[in-house]
Amino acid sequence: SSGINAEWTLRPGRKSTAKDRKSTSAVNKAARSGNVAVDKKYGGGGNQQRTVQKNTANLDRETEELKHEGVTKDFSKHLREARTAKGWTQKDMAQRINEKPQIIQEYETGKGLPNNQVQSKMERCLGVHLRGKDAGQPLQPRGKKNKT
Repeated sequence: SSGINAEWTLRPGRKSTAKDRKSTSAVNKAARSGNVAVDKKYGGGGNQQRTVQKNTANLDRETEELKHEGVTKDFSKHLREARTAKGWTQKDMAQRINEKPQIIQEYETGKGLPNNQVQSKMERCLGVHLRGKDAGQPLQPRGKKNKT
């Protein structure tokens, strides 16, 4: 019949889709009938990630436990003392420095990963040095350097 599309004859009541035409069985059927030319493309499938594999002997010799260093115990102690001296909960402080309360909790328990940006926000918010040789001392007002 002149008005019927060949695609409609594959499955009556439903038009075939690109997926139907690319299925393994459809490709095999076309290949058997000789309607498909299969060409191996040069460099085809070349978008693979190249990773360097450690050799097995090196992996076997490696016994070191890999673990991130958390914040120091001194930092945790000074943070907790400064926060409680202001009468703030962990949630209060977290809101003041725009972080999650979980971050404050991790830093106070010593499990938080050191992040200079977060630590600086904590120091400015509390007005106390939390790191370095001046840890526990009040921050100097900006622009006023202590000349000793």
